[in-house]
Amino acid sequence: MISLKRVAGACLVAALAGAGLSACVPLAIVGGAAGAGTLMLAAERRSSETQVADRTIEEEGRQSVVNALAGRGHVNITSYYRKALLTGEVPTEQDRQLVQSIVARTPGVQGVVNELAVMPNSGPGQRSNDTYLSGLVKARLIDANGAPANSVRVVTERGTTYLMGRLTAHEAEIVTQVARQTNGVQRVVRVIDLIAEPGGTAPVAASATTAEPVVPVTTGQPAPGVVTSPVTQPVIQQAPQPIQVQTLPPIK
Repeated sequence: MISLKRVAGACLVAALAGAGLSACVPLAIVGGAAGAGTLMLAAERRSSETQVADRTIEEEGRQSVVNALAGRGHVNITSYYRKALLTGEVPTEQDRQLVQSIVARTPGVQGVVNELAVMPNSGPGQRSNDTYLSGLVKARLIDANGAPANSVRVVTERGTTYLMGRLTAHEAEIVTQVARQTNGVQRVVRVIDLIAEPGGTAPVAASATTAEPVVPVTTGQPAPGVVTSPVTQPVIQQAPQPIQVQTLPPIK
């Protein structure tokens, strides 16, 4: 069973990362039956330069979107390896496309996954629950054998959990199953850079089928270099690293 203290600790890690603090800073996570403190040193697969680039993309993109929307909508931007994930809500499809175009033009961005919903803004209760779910998934990743928890960004929006990382196919499978088996998660979307397995096995390219059952999603025609929405099979991005976007239902 995951303790509330461990979940709170994982939420703190996520909050500090979202605030732009380096994931290489040692963070104390409280856990265990006796409530003893355990020191965890976050291992980060991104170089310092890439971490800075991702933070810059998030900050500059967010400011540009705020200026353009003038108070409309609720938009979150999460960047990992210069791929930007857009989550939240906007009032119109025109706003949704506007945000995508703004973020795509942000210096350093190599791809955009647009998961913005055209609907009223989520309320405080929903956002609080999303934060809790992200912390719960993160805590379970920390406990999971073989899951590189500190190389995975976890974002939850309206019950959908997004996993971003630079992982081997085996690691991606582990973190996916952890998220899918987390109580409260309604859907899992993977935005994964596949890397070679230990020993030099190259990443597997996109295939026509996937071993996991998926939820069908209608997709539009993306602009060059931009992935506009999740699809039911891996997608290879035109970028230095392949990006895999998959939508998966939770395991009941």
